[in-house]
Amino acid sequence: MKEMFALVGVINYMLVVFLNAFTDLGHKIIIQNTVFKVYDGDLQIILTAIVNALILLPFILMFSPAGFLADRFPKNKIMEYSAAFAVFITLGITYCYYHGFFYMAFAMTFLLALQSALYGPAKYGYIKELVGVKFISLGNGAVQATTTVAILGGIIFYTVLFEGLFDDSLSKKEEILIAMAPLGWLLVMGSVIEWLLASKLPNKMILSSEKKFKFRRYITGAYLRKNFKILTRKKEIFEAVIALSLFWSISQVVLAIFGEYAKSELGVTNTIFVQGVMALAGIGIVLGSITAANLSKYYINTGLISIGSVGITLLVFYIPFVDSMSIMAFVFTLFGVFAGFLMVPLNAHIQFLSPKVHLGTILAGSNFVQNIFMFGFLVLTTVFAYFGSNAKILFYLMGLVGLYLSYMVFKRYIIMTFWAVMELFSTTRHVYNYVGVENIPEDKGVLLLGNHVSWLDWIIIQLPMKKKINFVMDKDIYNWPIFHSIFKLGEAIPVSKNASKDTFNEVYKRVKKGNIVALFPEGEISKNGEIGKFYRGYELIPQDYNGVIVPFFISGMFGSLFSKYKPKDKKNFFKRREINVYFAPAVSKDTKAEEVRQIILNMKEKYEIK
Repeated sequence: MKEMFALVGVINYMLVVFLNAFTDLGHKIIIQNTVFKVYDGDLQIILTAIVNALILLPFILMFSPAGFLADRFPKNKIMEYSAAFAVFITLGITYCYYHGFFYMAFAMTFLLALQSALYGPAKYGYIKELVGVKFISLGNGAVQATTTVAILGGIIFYTVLFEGLFDDSLSKKEEILIAMAPLGWLLVMGSVIEWLLASKLPNKMILSSEKKFKFRRYITGAYLRKNFKILTRKKEIFEAVIALSLFWSISQVVLAIFGEYAKSELGVTNTIFVQGVMALAGIGIVLGSITAANLSKYYINTGLISIGSVGITLLVFYIPFVDSMSIMAFVFTLFGVFAGFLMVPLNAHIQFLSPKVHLGTILAGSNFVQNIFMFGFLVLTTVFAYFGSNAKILFYLMGLVGLYLSYMVFKRYIIMTFWAVMELFSTTRHVYNYVGVENIPEDKGVLLLGNHVSWLDWIIIQLPMKKKINFVMDKDIYNWPIFHSIFKLGEAIPVSKNASKDTFNEVYKRVKKGNIVALFPEGEISKNGEIGKFYRGYELIPQDYNGVIVPFFISGMFGSLFSKYKPKDKKNFFKRREINVYFAPAVSKDTKAEEVRQIILNMKEKYEIK
């Protein structure tokens, strides 16, 4: 992380991202809290949904212009000019506050969201330009965490000030707004600082674009059709966009109805408690985003998406059964953690798969689809509330949407989900350090040969690699009930003493296709920590394929809970064990078993922690 933040412009960029979200949210909180104080029941839900809809509508209308701007002009300049636009908008909002123009201030929410809509594709597209593909997951995690801290801070900051300026004698919305007028200058100040910082961002556009925007094509929908075609060209990108859209739709509805639920079901009337509980989701998103970024250290960990969607779904179903604000606070924090698991890899995945020339258009399209979904869900929320549906029913309906989302992402990322679960499980007990991962070529077939010291070795060597390893495993274990279907789905290769020739013929087919195949030449888990005899079975593999052998050595697992040796002086159970894995430089595919064993023995002598 230090390496990424040392890059020129990164800290400045994060401050700009923070202030943009902090200022936008400040006005929304003031309007939303005014609605909370003045209105009750169905009308409160409807007006809250309308506030959120006004924020979403510009993202729908500005799909084509925002994408064009992000692809045509330097993204840092778009952020600079959008921030300058926000200065004038916040001045207008402050004017409305001082004169008690509630409906005009309500409508100004649309203009503030308009500059965010023009700003959004440039802001997210700038991540890839600023930090590169190497730090794309970490960059997205940092942006998500920064945005969430800004949202969390904005909710707490403006709600506390709102309650401080509020008086029980204020009963009309106009009176409340006039009382809140000094807060408008804080919005202006935030916009001015954001503009000054944005003006210092470095230009990362390498090649200028000659695109021209034609208003006629925009009005007739020609740009919309063309840009939507670009967005849907890669199925995996579009599916990721739909997954994000469903998640944000669930979140929008939950946030829109929670205030009324807390007021009517839990008897809470203080906005600090209501907004505070929802703000805790922000703390959860920070934790979830940081965790997701750490678990995506070597590649974008798309398996976390399924874990996040299942967690969110279960929590939405659980919320109507909670009758305590303290428990609700924990639920919203956990909701945020799972949201971070889902958002960081999905956003990074979309950016990674998008060609640079269309990155702005695709990100604008992603915003467009997400906001169409959120807007539609908020309209449905308004309709359901108008016809008398209470918050509990709406929570259950969002739970059903969560079930569909979970099914959708499981179908796409099922293999990655399995490995993500294994990684979460194993990292609760171990800290992993990998050396030499770059020695594994991506464009060749690879035989991974190494020592075998525990039942978790297969998980340990898979974790730093996006490309899935085909493991050679004992046929009796391969045929275990329940696990057999998992091993088959993971394309494991069974081996038995009576049919090893067939096994190595299958290994040959896999490496010839450029796969990575791992096997443990010792044939069993070590009982004494030493490296035993290496069997020569792999030497039967024909040599007419483009590939190499990469020896590896696992250090630190011997004597663990998952090894066959249990030391008498056991380590502290709550202390995580440090595991080091070393990958040697690739050697020729015709290297003999004893030579490979000697390479691993040399690594053991050099690296093993006694």
